Amino acid sequence: MKQFKVIGVAALALLLSATMAFAIGAGVGRDGTIVGTKGKAKTVQELIDMYDSTGCIDCHEDAHDDWAASPHARSIYGTGRAAATMITAMKNGFMSWEYSGVKSTKDIKVEHWMGCMKCHLPQLADATDEVAVELADTLNEWYANAKKALKNPDDKKAIAIRDKHQKTLTSLNINCLVCHNRMAITHKWTDGYPQHDTVYGFNDGEHEDETFTKMKRSLIMDESIFCGQCHGMGPNLELENPTQCATAYGSYMWAYRAEGGQESCQECHMEKSGLGHKILSYSDETMQKMAIDFKVESYVSQWLDGSTLKPKAVVKVKMVNRSGHSIPDG
Repeated sequence: MKQFKVIGVAALALLLSATMAFAIGAGVGRDGTIVGTKGKAKTVQELIDMYDSTGCIDCHEDAHDDWAASPHARSIYGTGRAAATMITAMKNGFMSWEYSGVKSTKDIKVEHWMGCMKCHLPQLADATDEVAVELADTLNEWYANAKKALKNPDDKKAIAIRDKHQKTLTSLNINCLVCHNRMAITHKWTDGYPQHDTVYGFNDGEHEDETFTKMKRSLIMDESIFCGQCHGMGPNLELENPTQCATAYGSYMWAYRAEGGQESCQECHMEKSGLGHKILSYSDETMQKMAIDFKVESYVSQWLDGSTLKPKAVVKVKMVNRSGHSIPDG
């Protein structure tokens, strides 16, 4: 009897391991990723903690300060406008689509969000559907109380709730670990999966950190394809309901590289601009000057309208796009 119990337990363990392997998908090493070792986040806070990069600050303070001033540090919230746009995408998008299966926020799943979050929060794919619901409720509560606080600046309760949710939303972002771990390898079947104890950049070796003890070179860290994972090719045709959004990488590939352009996104937006990890674009004066030649010529004269002499102004405007992609874009 004891022997049968042992065999039964072993068979169950084998079945569970096979089921788990199937659940996390194909590919050797996927189980060593951050989500592979920790399991999917079940709450928004768990997702924040899963990709918490505050441990990077001690050694990389300058890079962190630059990043903190970047749009990537507020990839969901933005200035508040991005968060409001997420709500619009939810209410006027998948909550209004007949076959989405969403009638209220409790019906929302991770895949419903990915039209936005594929770029604004790619690590949402490492969370359960409960997190998708919580994110929707957080956005709605933030917006409702932000409106109350705007209408009545003395409404302390509304201000407190608004600020609480704003803190949560700004903690969901594209940070060090998203870039230097999760998104650091594109060709995972040839180059391997990003491992939970490794940071990826330009060097191989040991890394002085209790959690991320190794450094490995990422083959794409200084290549435009790294940025192209989010600033994409155009329609996200892999989604159940494709969206046409960011096309910067597609424009870069077909209108710039195809014509012989050689510079990468990182060379312009980080190195030549001197912006480092701020990685700004149209909001930065330096990037504006790098991207566009803007010339204006004007002169005044007079012209005869019948028997009446009238003043005339002639203005010639010449704008040349010197960036590596169409403008505006994202």
